[in-house]
Amino acid sequence: MKIIEVETKNRTADLIDRLLTVWESSVKATHLFLSDSEIEHIKEYVPQALMGIAHLMIAEDDTGCPVAFMGVEDGTLEMLFLSPEERGKGLGKRLIQYGIKSYAVERVAVNEQNPQARGFYEHMGFQVYKRTELDEQGNPYPLLYMRLTHKPVEDSNNGEGIR
Repeated sequence: MKIIEVETKNRTADLIDRLLTVWESSVKATHLFLSDSEIEHIKEYVPQALMGIAHLMIAEDDTGCPVAFMGVEDGTLEMLFLSPEERGKGLGKRLIQYGIKSYAVERVAVNEQNPQARGFYEHMGFQVYKRTELDEQGNPYPLLYMRLTHKPVEDSNNGEGIR
């Protein structure tokens, strides 16, 4: 598994399509509170977010196929999505550790109805400091805003394969 950072100029339509596949499979596995039509609606905005995020890191499998990605901007983790088959293998932890170390990630917002994500971020050293009733688009999905309160213990291979 290798992790690469992709500059804006190298974010091709093909790459965005492949990341959209990762996003959709991840959301269907973790955002059980969303209906299929809501997922399809949100999906329309994902390519723009992927093109506009300041720092985009992609994890690729041995065949060069994206299996996860993370987007960071101004110290905030804006997106982290893993293919369902990659969950629980330490890849999300590796990505977060890289974001903290390389981009001073200290904030993230998570859907309250996604308790697995909240638990993951708490395990990584984040704590809730604010809650909103609506998400950033005004939909009735409460958000938990989390701040890094202590850095996670780093793995000995942290950053390995990241270029």
